[in-house]
Amino acid sequence: MGLMKNFFSQTRKPEGALGKMMLSGMNSGHAKLADWGFEHLPKLAPKQAADIGCGAGRNAGELLKKYPNAKVTAMDYSALSVQKAKEYNQAMIDAGRCRVIQGDVSKLPLEKNSFELVTAFETVYFWPGLEKCFSQVASIVKNGGYFMICNESDGTDKTSKKFESIIDGMHCYTPAEITEALKNAGFSEVSSDHHPSKPWITVIAKK
Repeated sequence: MGLMKNFFSQTRKPEGALGKMMLSGMNSGHAKLADWGFEHLPKLAPKQAADIGCGAGRNAGELLKKYPNAKVTAMDYSALSVQKAKEYNQAMIDAGRCRVIQGDVSKLPLEKNSFELVTAFETVYFWPGLEKCFSQVASIVKNGGYFMICNESDGTDKTSKKFESIIDGMHCYTPAEITEALKNAGFSEVSSDHHPSKPWITVIAKK
C-alpha cells in the first residue's frame, strides 16, 4: 500500500524514479481525454497560449500543432515535468515557438493580460485553493480570451474518489464547483460538458 500510495502521489509533483515512471505514461494515458477536450474549443487564432500543469508536454505540443501561428508556454510545478516537457517539445523550443518553465499556479510567473487561451488538463485537483488559482489564471488571460479545464473526474465517480483518499492534497471537483470558482475569479461566461459514457468533464470559461 505504501509503494502504491507513493507512486500515485507522483501525479501531484513527479520526482525521482517513481516520478519518471509516472511521466512516461502521462502523454499516452491522457491523450484521449485531452483530444476530447480540444474538440470543445471555439474557433480561435491565438497569438499566445499556455498549458498549465503541462506534465510531460504532450498537450503543449498539440496546442502548437493546432495553432501554427501561436507561441505556447508550458508550465509545471515539477522540475522533472519541465525537463520531460522540454525534451518532448525541443524542436519547437529551438524554433522559438515554445518555452517550458517551472512555476506555481498560485503565483503565476506569466505576463498579465497576454494569453488568448490557457489550458489545464488533469491538474486542478492539486491546485492550492481553486478560486485563488483561477484568479491568477484570469490575470494572464486577455479580455475575450478562454480558459479550458479538462478532467477525467466529474467529482463524484468512485474511482477518482478512491484516488482522493490515497493521494495527499488531491480534490476532485464537480462542474458546478469549478464553475462557481471561475465566476468568482473573474470569468464572465462558463460552460461545461460531460462525456456521454465516462466521468470526463470539460469546462470552458471566457474572460
